[in-house]
Amino acid sequence: MLKKKILKALRVAPGSRVDLARFDSGWAVIPELAGAGKAVVQQAAQDTLEHNLAELAEAQELLWANDMNSVLVILQAMDAAGKDGTIKHVMSGINPQGCQVFSFKAPSAEELDHDFLWRYSKALPERGRIGIFNRSYYEEVLVVKVHPEILEKQKLPDGKRGAGFWKARYDDINRFERHLTRSGTLVLKFFLHISKDEQKRRFLDRLDDPAKQWKFSLGDLAERQHWDAYQGAFEDALSATSTKWAPWYIIPADHKWAARALVAEVMVTAMGKLKLEPPTVSPEQQRLLAEARKRLLAESN
Repeated sequence: MLKKKILKALRVAPGSRVDLARFDSGWAVIPELAGAGKAVVQQAAQDTLEHNLAELAEAQELLWANDMNSVLVILQAMDAAGKDGTIKHVMSGINPQGCQVFSFKAPSAEELDHDFLWRYSKALPERGRIGIFNRSYYEEVLVVKVHPEILEKQKLPDGKRGAGFWKARYDDINRFERHLTRSGTLVLKFFLHISKDEQKRRFLDRLDDPAKQWKFSLGDLAERQHWDAYQGAFEDALSATSTKWAPWYIIPADHKWAARALVAEVMVTAMGKLKLEPPTVSPEQQRLLAEARKRLLAESN
């Protein structure tokens, strides 16, 4: 019952308007957790993560064996929210052969000669595989919306770039994801919700630790100056593109241990609803297998 409450609290209801100020970026996802104390919840989160990693590995094996469905995991967040760490820890028990991770940088000249979804379409996971987008086509309604001058490089037809333009992009994304789900791809979208204070703390931690300084970019600091604009862009995108077939989950990310446990919980629950079973062997295949076994037993040592 508690797990259902947690998942419901994280999920953006389709058609609802998101106000990120109402979502707790800390560890207390619902009131029942707040009374337990941080140490208790942290240990429970770690135990849950370990359990879910085992279930996730089993689910991935069934996904691979059935070769009918695929899973697309989308991670979006402000800088330093923990996307890389989430991938590292949540996917730690998965067979690398059945998983692929893509991070998207500034588009190339070839990519700019196509529509904004083209380069992401090429990176979609094959049947039987889990694909992770560390940032995704949602950048086209996030960073591009915050910095509309980027549109000048996208070779778009003339036209207004107001509310109607962005609504059209949201519609394109929703239809794209609808097509994916109809084709057998489970789309799981996570927004790692970090507070401005926690981002500052993590930036300072990187700057003060020589072993972490390579993680810091002056560009991250420049983007921090647009914090409010990004929060608005995220609220618009989450509101417009959380659908029945591809809902958003807002993951409290001020505590990495909580974020990782919650992402794993959502993945295991969602993949469980695929109701994957080990592939069955036909009578003819069973006959051939029995013959193979007989031949092996007949071999002389």
